[in-house]
Amino acid sequence: MKRSTQPTLLYEETTKLAIGAFFDVNNELGGFPEFVLRRGLAVALADAGLTVREEVPLPVWFRGRRLTTFKADLIVDPGVIIEVKTAPELLAVHKAQLMHYLKATRLEIGLLFNFGRKPEFARVIHQRSA
Repeated sequence: MKRSTQPTLLYEETTKLAIGAFFDVNNELGGFPEFVLRRGLAVALADAGLTVREEVPLPVWFRGRRLTTFKADLIVDPGVIIEVKTAPELLAVHKAQLMHYLKATRLEIGLLFNFGRKPEFARVIHQRSA
């Protein structure tokens, strides 16, 4: 019998639960404004047994000085950032925004959830150099 050689995804279980919660929220609350969907997603993630923090400040530092502070919609511990959108479709600028959030933290995995015309999501990875 052959063993699966499929690689394991970083935070695979967390991201699977988060994606399931995203579709549940879309089915129950689709069409509401972004802030309502974000709150609903936080509830669904907590109900799935995950630890969720909302609107988490993400400071950006340069040469010992804070330049600005981003705000992540959700962070699911142990380390997945979730960005919520209600755009007609996901765009490169949305993925770039999430990548900036990842770069501002020590986190490597982000999920972009769009509750737009049709539910869609993207997994964004920022691999840290060793």
